[in-house]
Amino acid sequence: MEQDARVRLASSFGAAAPAYAEHRPDYAPEAVRWALAPAPGLRVLDLGAGTGKLTGTLVALGAEVNAVEPDPAMLAELRRAWPAVRALPGSAEAIPLPDASVDAVLAGNAMHWFDMAVAGPEIARVLVPGGILAGLWNVVDDRVDWIAGLERVSGSAAIGARDTFSSWRGATAGLHLPRTGVPARFGLPEQAEFPHGQRRTADSLVATLATRAGVLVMPGQQRRALLDRIRAFLASTPETADEFTLPLLTGVLRVRQL
Repeated sequence: MEQDARVRLASSFGAAAPAYAEHRPDYAPEAVRWALAPAPGLRVLDLGAGTGKLTGTLVALGAEVNAVEPDPAMLAELRRAWPAVRALPGSAEAIPLPDASVDAVLAGNAMHWFDMAVAGPEIARVLVPGGILAGLWNVVDDRVDWIAGLERVSGSAAIGARDTFSSWRGATAGLHLPRTGVPARFGLPEQAEFPHGQRRTADSLVATLATRAGVLVMPGQQRRALLDRIRAFLASTPETADEFTLPLLTGVLRVRQL
């Protein structure tokens, strides 16, 4: 993805911050435990923290959390949801923390936006020796027939390569590496996924998909047409006629600092 397009997509969420906070899922606790399992301690940086979807799970697990988020509207939602958490403006490329101050850096649905040529050294700087970097993604289980149908109707703007069980590993395996030839600062990646789910209605699932970056940047008429197609598909699908559990998995990419 070209830099200008990546920046445009990454900066699209602030306009939908309240909807993001309301509709995006949290992360499977077992996935977060696995991400943290080799970390030297529980001082954790939630990087690109958004509205605090991962922050809440980290707090529940007893971590000492610093949350860093570049978008003011998203950061405001995070502070509203988790007022006791230290939440700071900043980015993966400019982390407002001291050297060797955290045991783990976790990023929920965010690592794909990082410029790792710059963010890699910054993450390594704030980690203690042997610290953990982990990216987490909530992905839909496209082994379920109606989810596969939803993927076809939605297109890549709403359900992209990182968003499905069948493709998330390939799409994220190298995201800890810079896009240029800078030497790697992290060891070999490990990946795992953990069952998850979210209670939804057809309307709330449409609202969830409307918070995807590819949908947020669409021209208004095109966005409305896409969401209308998704809504019509869900109305015609027996599994989504009433309240239902959206079949998700939380996928984790974990690496240790060299």
